[in-house]
Amino acid sequence: MLEIRLIPQTEFRRVNNAAGNSSDKLRLIAEMCRANTLTSVKLAGSGHLGSSFSSVDIVTFLYYRVMNTLRLGCDHPDRDIYFSSKGHDAPAYYAVLYSLGIIPRELFIHLRRLGGTDGHPDVGIPGIESNTGSLGMGISKAKGMALAKQLRGSSGQVFVMTGDGELQEGQIWESLQTAAHQSVNNITAIVDRNKIQSDRPVSEITDLGDLVKKFTAFGWYAACCDGHDFTALDRTLADFRQLTDKPKVLIAETIKGKGVSFMEGPAALQAANGYYPWHSGAPEDDAFEAGYAEIAARIDEQLSNLGLPPLNAEVVVSRRRKSARLKDRAEKVVTAYGEALWELGGQRSDIVVLDADLSADCGLRPFEDAWPARFIECGIAEQDMVSTAGGLALEGYLPIVNSFGVFLASRANEQIYNNATEHTKVIYVCHYAGLIPAGPGKSHQSLRDISLFGALPGCVIIEPATAVETKRALEWCVNGARQSCMLRLVIGPSPRTIQHAADYQFSFGRGSVLSEGRDTVLFSYGPVMLNEALIAAELLNERGISLRVVNMPWLNNVDPRWLEATIGDCAVSFVLDDHARYGGLGDTLLNAFMESPRLRGRRLVKFAVEGHPACGTPGEVLGYHNLNGAALMQRIIGVRDGREQRALEAAS
Repeated sequence: MLEIRLIPQTEFRRVNNAAGNSSDKLRLIAEMCRANTLTSVKLAGSGHLGSSFSSVDIVTFLYYRVMNTLRLGCDHPDRDIYFSSKGHDAPAYYAVLYSLGIIPRELFIHLRRLGGTDGHPDVGIPGIESNTGSLGMGISKAKGMALAKQLRGSSGQVFVMTGDGELQEGQIWESLQTAAHQSVNNITAIVDRNKIQSDRPVSEITDLGDLVKKFTAFGWYAACCDGHDFTALDRTLADFRQLTDKPKVLIAETIKGKGVSFMEGPAALQAANGYYPWHSGAPEDDAFEAGYAEIAARIDEQLSNLGLPPLNAEVVVSRRRKSARLKDRAEKVVTAYGEALWELGGQRSDIVVLDADLSADCGLRPFEDAWPARFIECGIAEQDMVSTAGGLALEGYLPIVNSFGVFLASRANEQIYNNATEHTKVIYVCHYAGLIPAGPGKSHQSLRDISLFGALPGCVIIEPATAVETKRALEWCVNGARQSCMLRLVIGPSPRTIQHAADYQFSFGRGSVLSEGRDTVLFSYGPVMLNEALIAAELLNERGISLRVVNMPWLNNVDPRWLEATIGDCAVSFVLDDHARYGGLGDTLLNAFMESPRLRGRRLVKFAVEGHPACGTPGEVLGYHNLNGAALMQRIIGVRDGREQRALEAAS
């Protein structure tokens, strides 16, 4: 049987209140937080262990030894403030807050679940000072907090943790020079220098060089120490307290995956042929048991050295052990994209692929391995990447730019617009599109990208629903389009393999009918929402309502004659967007309705993501936003019999 154990808050209090050397007790508490971090990620089924394990000793040290927050209270104006800018270390951050009784048990054990803790820090969680997960913002935000303290005459330091790969973001360096120039001297930045990014060493992505010299040149006082050595941390931060005329930065030399031998950076890289395998995801049962056993053994030894009874951990989950997972056979559009990119790269020597430290996630590795000279790894620097692509396009190359949609579309929007004004062709690929997966939280859910790209004159936006459609879409963008394109791709496995009709054609501005129906029609796109649309059609059919489901991959272009023929005599039509309410396919169709004499008097009802997206499992989050098949079925019935309209009128 597999037993997943949680160390309760009473055990942390027992250790903290025991007699003995304070540094020894602190090391023990950090190990206990490391164990709970592993537990929370295993329970969640996903998370970032490597980054959590590299930072947990530092965060433990800050809360238990350095900061006055617990003594003064979380609302006191003179309190010290800590937050993480890198965000991937959220499980460890939560584990420390849980150990102190700030985060309650029920929240802590529900990482990445609706009503639990988000995959990246969020201010809705007790003890969290700032939302993070979008890299590069932390020092700027810390500067704002520190300036607020100065303005109100409050004391207290602001501590902010960054990753070393995060230092590739340009905003970091803007914030460094302004903090020094503005004499914001109540900031201490801590760089978790674990030397590995998502799956490769920082030195291979963008070498950071001599960080002490760089920070010093920007007017900061910089020092290095071992981020896992509490004596070194104590000495360095004590020195910082004596310095009041500059902002300060501690470059903490850490090990990614510290505390579990096979997850630790150097060993893990060697075992996986140079790629780090523990950046994200949860370990399988065997790996979890082995890792937890290592940590538990050190905890037991340290308890014994302090003369304390053995650890009393509670079993949260007990179940049969699972063997290693079978290879996921669900269709993934990103896999098809990678295959198509590789094929086109062999056909056209002008294609250059650009990446923002997400080669594996974005399916780029086949192209990267085949044509390394035409693969440009830009690191975590989307604005630089997009403008580099603009320069390549001006010189006659065809750049294909890749990153997660939420970062590419918004962070580099001005650079994307500048490229557009030059009338060159660039293909932008926004991965991780839409609401799902929702575990990482709102910083990663891309729900504004269609509207941002849609405002660019002439840019064509496409989201394919299947592997076949993905390959045809990319081929059209490369060989068919004259203008810039944005390809929007879901990152996870498709909930179902969507079947195209035998005569399926990928034609500009036209979609395809997936499920015939005579009473009403629902337009959508992408594997996630089309799956829910098809479920709604099946449920409605049981109630005698025939729903036509249409896959419409062209998100900002529609053939008016095709649209009129597809809607036919239906008085009410629906559109389901994997996007915010404004700027998506719904608005494109609404405009087409208004321009069509045949459709102008018809009703179009938009279903979309309202408000900020929730964090949780796919089922939880789709249900929360009333976008799962069952909710769609009820909403369509409500529109048809007038209930939804009456409810909207009553609410207004």
